[in-house]
Amino acid sequence: MVLYLKASAQDKKPWGHRRDKDGIRHLRGYFSGRELTGIKAADVRGYVEHRRAALVCNATINRELSVLSAAINYARREWEWEIPNAVSGRKLKESEGRMRWLTRAEAEGLVRAAATEPQASHLPDFIRLALHTGMTKGELLGLEWRRVDLQTALVHLEPRNTKTGRRRSVPLNKVAREAILNRMRFRAQHIPASPWVFTHRNGQRIQDVKKGFTSACQRAGITDFRIHDLRHTCAAWLVSAGVSLAEVRDLLGHTTVKMTERYAHLAPENVRLAVRAMCHDHVTLGIRNFCRKYAKALI
Repeated sequence: MVLYLKASAQDKKPWGHRRDKDGIRHLRGYFSGRELTGIKAADVRGYVEHRRAALVCNATINRELSVLSAAINYARREWEWEIPNAVSGRKLKESEGRMRWLTRAEAEGLVRAAATEPQASHLPDFIRLALHTGMTKGELLGLEWRRVDLQTALVHLEPRNTKTGRRRSVPLNKVAREAILNRMRFRAQHIPASPWVFTHRNGQRIQDVKKGFTSACQRAGITDFRIHDLRHTCAAWLVSAGVSLAEVRDLLGHTTVKMTERYAHLAPENVRLAVRAMCHDHVTLGIRNFCRKYAKALI
């Protein structure tokens, strides 16, 4: 496992590598002292029950087991070890997961609360950009000025900066552009040579905003809300405004539209139009047009 971690670290984002190490700690606690060739399907099931007893969700268990599976496959492929992979084909069914987003009024209240955070003058701009671009915390905190184009109102994300490892461009609306301009004024006043959009006055890149964000949520009276939920809020607002799932997928950088489908229920008007089409004299034509429209959106 140690050799696999060292080898895979070169191809993974830092957060992915940290998550693998966390998973291996749990695997080691359960499988430590066992012969690798002796791990059978029953042992994998035993690990699943062990983690479930600790109230760990299926998604987390899947991530932990996927590290073990990947390490075994790596040893088989690169070192030609003749060992079985008892994890293969044993992925657990995952729920749709937690969904939390803000209303426009709640978002405005959060930004106002963030503006009163004494040690985090950057926080309101961070929140506005997250809400209006859908960028992740890592994408925002790792954003460099050379990738911000105000003339075209675009932020260009390179593969090494994105969660999926794919290049994409993110448009800036009026609110997002103003947040960028605020950061630009801060830079000109304090650290004109800094390459980072989100930086301290000494020029060092801001590594995290969790502490200030949590305090702002408390002052705004917002509960059960995480930084990543700003991205969910952006998607929820877009879908509610009638933006297609395919377009939301492209903006957020999802690898497939299936990841974006969790927001589909926020556009009930689309279903209402479909039902209305069935009342038309030309029912077949109405259904065909509906299917053509939404099949195109899901491509």
